[in-house]
Amino acid sequence: MSAIASTPIDAEAKNAPTSGRLFFLDLSAGRILSANPDGSDLKTIINEGRKLPDGLVLDVAAGHIYWTNMGDPERNDGSIMRSDLNGKNMITIIPPGGTFTPKQLQLEKRSGKLYWSDREGMRVMRANLDGSEIETLVDTSLGDARPGSDQRKWCVGIAVDTDGGKFYWTQKGGHDAGLGRIFRTNIHVPQGQSAENRRDIELLYDNLPEPIDLDLDPVNRTLYWTDRGDPPRGNTVNRAPMDPEAENGKEPEILFTHLMEGIGLALDLKGGRMFITDLGGSVYSANLDGSNRRTLLVAEGSLTGIAYAEVRPDIGRTSTPSLQRQARAVLRRADRRKGFDHDHRH
Repeated sequence: MSAIASTPIDAEAKNAPTSGRLFFLDLSAGRILSANPDGSDLKTIINEGRKLPDGLVLDVAAGHIYWTNMGDPERNDGSIMRSDLNGKNMITIIPPGGTFTPKQLQLEKRSGKLYWSDREGMRVMRANLDGSEIETLVDTSLGDARPGSDQRKWCVGIAVDTDGGKFYWTQKGGHDAGLGRIFRTNIHVPQGQSAENRRDIELLYDNLPEPIDLDLDPVNRTLYWTDRGDPPRGNTVNRAPMDPEAENGKEPEILFTHLMEGIGLALDLKGGRMFITDLGGSVYSANLDGSNRRTLLVAEGSLTGIAYAEVRPDIGRTSTPSLQRQARAVLRRADRRKGFDHDHRH
């Protein structure tokens, strides 16, 4: 972790009014972008270059964005970064080599942990928010060397059910091979077992085209995911019970179709809607049942992870009140040199 300090949020900011804001990643250009939930006021808040960002999560209370950089899938150089919500004070949390190819990322606030899937690393991992205490929770390699080439062992999506004490993850399988699966297991490795041999792993859904990112509605016990495989079941958003045994093996329901390599997914449970990205460069929204489908943005690069949060109105914007004040001060100085005074105009 870098020694550069992050700027804390003061008490006045914590009590400021909030509004909805989207944050999402452009894989092709290494950017973090932000927009209103209707797609307006689009801004680039971070431009790292081609480090292949894939997953991101927000810690609004602390004022932070965390995101994964896949790096080169053939090299052990994946990393996890953090910045303030406005893109400032960027630091490295997990340095290159601390994880192989990190994908979707989740934050479990109660324990202060980051969870992520490591694709070519063939594992699910966890660390403290400062990057310390890196752990492997699930190892799917079965002894294969990293980087793994067997796509059935590639871990991609991740979601954490804090109250249920479980986490969920996807293993995508080959391209449209129909070998994708969704698993879950306990947050804590059972005593006497390890990430390689733990016996509490449950297979929830299999024979999926190519499942990618996950999100949860824990109140309604519903699991949502994007699927990157070919139509008709792929390039979709799906949902299914988090507890399939209690629903007599209910089949997944397709909610949203015709994505162009669907990747990112974020639920706004309070607003009853979801947001989706695809590698074709589009951002979409829909109700949680798939109705009221809207295309918010198009041709914005190759989009991956997405997050939604209620934040202060100036967050994610480059034209903040502070910058506006600076601009007005510059204008006043210039006009005074010309004999004008902004404060006394009529």
